[in-house]
Amino acid sequence: MKKISLIFVIIFLATQTSFAQKLIKDIDFDGKKDTVYLDNTEFRIICQLSTQNFKKIKSKQIEILNEMSGIVEAKNGFAFFNDWMRAGYKNQFRYNKKTKKIQLIGMSRYEFGNVVGNGSGESSVNLLTNDYIGNWNYFDDLANNEEGELVKIPTIKTKMKFKGINLENFEENTYFGFADRCSELYYQQKEKMQKKRN
Repeated sequence: MKKISLIFVIIFLATQTSFAQKLIKDIDFDGKKDTVYLDNTEFRIICQLSTQNFKKIKSKQIEILNEMSGIVEAKNGFAFFNDWMRAGYKNQFRYNKKTKKIQLIGMSRYEFGNVVGNGSGESSVNLLTNDYIGNWNYFDDLANNEEGELVKIPTIKTKMKFKGINLENFEENTYFGFADRCSELYYQQKEKMQKKRN
């Protein structure tokens, strides 16, 4: 019984640590430390910048936060990640000196797919250049005398434009919008591959 109680305490603490995690670094390039963290009561990303007197800059609510969500350091900024058992995503932010806003500059996602890897892969979009890159796979049931085979779709490179997104208007639909557009490209390319192989 003591072991079970200890396991629950460890899980609880790990969850709290993940949500309470803070990144302390100079985000606005003034030589002073700023703070970025996930607020587990408001379900928002909070950023406090020295150049703005540490006033709380908040994202919109992100209801899909879980124990595998967090904030990590990124080059010239920070990234918010959210992972599940077989999929996840990361959103990279950087301070824009001209607008004095925390700007979303990149998004990436990955999926392990189902048991045979159907739909597995990863993709990313650079919001400064609008460059999208996707590396995806699908499972061909008819290959290898109907034993099946995981097929790599040729790398998808295209432009994917989004309107400007700052921390204040970032929400889970930002990511889901990217995931939907990415999924459309995947199915288009999968259909082309299937026609080639048949």
